[in-house]
Amino acid sequence: MPIPNDYAERVYAGVLGKIIGVYLGRPFEGWTYADIMSKLGEVSYYVNDRIGEFYLERWGSHFDPPLIVTDDDITGTFTFLRALPDYNNSRDLTPAQIGQSWLNYIIENRTILWWGGMGNSTEHTAYLRLKRGIQAPQSGSIASNGAIVAEQIGSQIFIDGWAMVAPGDPEFAADLARRAASVSHDGEAIYGAQVLAAMESQAFVESRIDTLLDVGTSMIPTSSTIYRMINDLRGWHAAEPDWHKTFKKIQSHYGYDRYGGAVHIIPNHALVILGLLYSNDDFQTAMKVVNTAGWDTDCNAGNLGCLMGIKNGLAGLDGGPDWRGPVEDRILMPTAEGGRAISDAVNESLAIINIGHALKHVPPYLPKGGARFNFEFPGSVQGFRADADDTVLENVEGHSLEGNRALAMRFQTTGSAATPTFIMPDELKMRGYSFIASPTIYAGQTMRARVSAEEPLTVRLFIKVYDNDTQLNVVYGPQVSLEPNQSSELVWQIPDTGGQPIAQVGIEGQAKSAGILYLDMLTWSGEPDVVLARPADMGSVSPKGTRVWRRAWIDGMDEWEKWSDEAYKLTQNEGTGLLIQGTSDWHNYEVEATIQLTLAQTAGIGARVQGMRRYYALLLATGNKVCLVKALDGVKTLAEIDFPWEIGQSYTLRLQVNGNQLKAWIDGHLLVEVEDSDNALAGGAAAFVLEDGHMISDSLAVCPLK
Repeated sequence: MPIPNDYAERVYAGVLGKIIGVYLGRPFEGWTYADIMSKLGEVSYYVNDRIGEFYLERWGSHFDPPLIVTDDDITGTFTFLRALPDYNNSRDLTPAQIGQSWLNYIIENRTILWWGGMGNSTEHTAYLRLKRGIQAPQSGSIASNGAIVAEQIGSQIFIDGWAMVAPGDPEFAADLARRAASVSHDGEAIYGAQVLAAMESQAFVESRIDTLLDVGTSMIPTSSTIYRMINDLRGWHAAEPDWHKTFKKIQSHYGYDRYGGAVHIIPNHALVILGLLYSNDDFQTAMKVVNTAGWDTDCNAGNLGCLMGIKNGLAGLDGGPDWRGPVEDRILMPTAEGGRAISDAVNESLAIINIGHALKHVPPYLPKGGARFNFEFPGSVQGFRADADDTVLENVEGHSLEGNRALAMRFQTTGSAATPTFIMPDELKMRGYSFIASPTIYAGQTMRARVSAEEPLTVRLFIKVYDNDTQLNVVYGPQVSLEPNQSSELVWQIPDTGGQPIAQVGIEGQAKSAGILYLDMLTWSGEPDVVLARPADMGSVSPKGTRVWRRAWIDGMDEWEKWSDEAYKLTQNEGTGLLIQGTSDWHNYEVEATIQLTLAQTAGIGARVQGMRRYYALLLATGNKVCLVKALDGVKTLAEIDFPWEIGQSYTLRLQVNGNQLKAWIDGHLLVEVEDSDNALAGGAAAFVLEDGHMISDSLAVCPLK
């Protein structure tokens, strides 16, 4: 089947529906129907600002959770799907390859999963199987882990992306769901994932709920509990108009008391179907039912929100209260690929859309030449927020040189707006799932923005940079005068920030009175030119390691000492650890560091790092060797030479990546020059790499090719 004409917009609506559902249900995740009805009533809108007293009652402290949070439902959904582009978007992608992507993007005990332990958390159990060499699907099988562990909810909560890359092809979507779910789950959990994936796929071309349910259930055995439960629910719905009464039947026949484990799929899948059947084809009603019913609210609302978003499009999200405004498109995804942790619904939608295009051998969709902030989807703001109450942002038609839409900023005299490129100050102590991220923009890169106005304005770009006290300082680019109704391009090379991370990028406009500035697009390109070291003048108020500069690193090491005089005093007790910073947009560059080893199997620096198990590295190795290696489904030695290095001595390592050419120096001497012509890694971050030992360094420098 060809890609539907409205595929891109429906994917965006599905992604928005997913994150809205998760953000809505997250504050009261795990509550029962009775608790929700008594404390909140029917949930018709965001309640995060009403939760504080209940936290006080349960945990002894008042806390109003933020709306936009890190969550496994979101991070896992949009991360595990990367297995497809990582393996050339092959329709024959295997469960074992998806399992390899788990090992690459997950940092053990720190990212994506609920780390509840072997036999308690299904995903943690599967991760440990994968880590020990048990490949998928055995890693998630009932034979390996037992039925209770294998039939929990995680197979379902991570499944939406696999459906959205297969629009109108429910058989393929269900098969992808089976492969992805089998990494960690089995049995009824796979059936539930297949039903949802098939319905979401079919929802691109079909809006009737009964037809979607017919398609979904046609993908699973008629003898399965999921199949029987859905048929029961359809019958109960036909006979009973009150969803509350039907929910009580779910409690009696498919409730938590009938199934083991922490969060079983059967009761929660029932609530997704309940919300769908009683939605009256309305997004808000669907959210009210699925959230008020309780249990795993963020998971269930996220799945149903995605399905309703795909099925009804953006109009379905915009028909009730303002679901989109408070969310601002923002998505937080802490993984080992830290440069993608700060994301938004547009960029994640484009990633999905272009996987879908690749699977159909259709050219990629790159609005405005692939600009990071393109505002091409109706209503999108991509994290931009006005810096003052008298400045209003709105996505509008027109005012675009290459596209159809732009972001309008209306202000009095002076107005500015910015979007996050790193963890914001109020997110540094986020509770729940850990929030680790690298900045998305760095000194040395070139930022470009295309703007216009209907009256004379002056405009300038700016960045906001952390200082040593977790405050943000504004650094402005050059000021430019705009002529009325004329598109102009602003270009600014980002200056050195002294090792401090850039938290926001933005734009400011000035007018004689009221003004409207149209931001057509904003993006950046080029390689960084940075020295990643402890910033100067750290002071003595806090330990040397507690400042924000450390948070810019993706910490995949066992230990990184906070109190050391050296910036990087690293220990890896077992296996290979990485300390990573940067983005996948870094392609051709050099990375350099002076390191000292006190004990190690191998230690050195990495380039084009795409996670914990995909990178190039220049390493000092036992046996007086220097190795240039490539990690990709195992570690391959590209070159190895004798080099009499010594414990306790310092060595300056430099690694250059340029297309398929790699060069390596130690202490200024060129030692290795190789070509990697076999599935070369195209881009990625820089890192320290350490295996079984301890190393010290003061800085890691990344610069463009000389």
